[in-house]
Amino acid sequence: MSAEVLWRPVRELGELLRSRKVRAVELAELYLDRLERIGPRYNAVVTVMRDHALGQARRADAEIASGRWRGPLHGIPYGAKDLLATAGAPTTWGAAPYREQHFDFDATVIRKLEVAGAVLCAKLAMIELAGGMGYRQPNASFTGPCINPWAPDAWSGGSSSGSGAAVASGLVPFAIGSETWGSILSPAGYCGLAGLRPTYGRVSRHGAMALCWTLDKLGPMARGADDCALVLAAMAGKDPRDESTASETFTWSAAPARPARARLAVPKGCTEKVQPPVRENFEKALEVLAPIATITRDVEWPDFPWGPAVGTIVNAEGATAFYELLDSGKVTELTCPADKSGGYSGLLTPAVDYLQAMRLRRPMKRAVAKVFESYEAVISPTRATVAYPADKNFGDAYPGISGGPALIPAGNLCGLPALAMPNGYGDNGLPTSFALMGPAFSEKRLAEVGAWYQRQTDWHLRRPPDA
Repeated sequence: MSAEVLWRPVRELGELLRSRKVRAVELAELYLDRLERIGPRYNAVVTVMRDHALGQARRADAEIASGRWRGPLHGIPYGAKDLLATAGAPTTWGAAPYREQHFDFDATVIRKLEVAGAVLCAKLAMIELAGGMGYRQPNASFTGPCINPWAPDAWSGGSSSGSGAAVASGLVPFAIGSETWGSILSPAGYCGLAGLRPTYGRVSRHGAMALCWTLDKLGPMARGADDCALVLAAMAGKDPRDESTASETFTWSAAPARPARARLAVPKGCTEKVQPPVRENFEKALEVLAPIATITRDVEWPDFPWGPAVGTIVNAEGATAFYELLDSGKVTELTCPADKSGGYSGLLTPAVDYLQAMRLRRPMKRAVAKVFESYEAVISPTRATVAYPADKNFGDAYPGISGGPALIPAGNLCGLPALAMPNGYGDNGLPTSFALMGPAFSEKRLAEVGAWYQRQTDWHLRRPPDA
């Protein structure tokens, strides 16, 4: 079997497996080989689960051969961010104090993907504690900074850094990431991938490391919007073990050939302070979308302290989540120098500040819902810059570039879905990206528009030069 198959979309791989043109064991072995050989190049992998994966792949082959096809993910390899509990491997949370941590159960997401027939091949690197100690540099992981496959001196983005690097470099066809404050959209944007942040409550977090209970979300990262939607359909749903999960269902078969015309809003100022290639590629993406979208520019975005509010909530809830680590002093075992003390500031967050930030979320949600009375989604550059250098503090990388309205913190505070997609290249040959964000539970609409865009372009089909 040619290695070219490794770069096929999830849907195509599924059809090859269903028709038995490819065997699940053969496919798993190809990806496992890349994970072991190439994964260290990018610091993207914590644990390769070879025996586990081959066992699942053999079962998939037997089931498919007997006519028991579970669906489009049956036999498809994948990787999981290492904050998801897996009975068959350590779950390190990206942090040295937890390198030997084991759970005797699988997270709900892992279990649901197994039911769908997916083959778990690896636990993927992440920023330690998902950035909960206030990291400000890419090296905040005991596996080292995740290297962007598009440039050896660039970072893949946090905190789902391993998930981004692994998919972009062809180590797995899709991966699971998590987002509290940008950790799916950012590495997806930096690595030239599609990343789907679901509505808060859409996907169970049972068995996932908690950083911020009122903000954490789990979602897929893949090369295309269609792939992300296929994976989300397997992950989503009510879970009695996570009382925050919603009862709304999510199904996905395929995107329509031409979706209904979309009403898109470009927030005022969203391209004012971005790198020139980011702006140019965003404008070109709007031109591509014009045949299926009515695009309104300079739409006023609600004026709230989005960044300070989300920062206060993450600090307070994160300090609570890791209180034992802080209280014991084991926090000094973390890798990033700033993280050894950064969490203590969260312990000093005044209750008044936390409660005020939480109270603000109600008027914030009302104001954003008002925007969605007129528009189906907002569209903007995912990030203001291409990926950060792997050896610099974030504040030193691109001074003076802020990126306009704070859509990532706003979307997370309001619990809204968003889809990031590649749209070209910028400085140093690194990918640029745009994102669609819609009202709660609008993932299907976002995926329809995103899939149409990707049928008109080929950015998601391109490969890093040395991958």
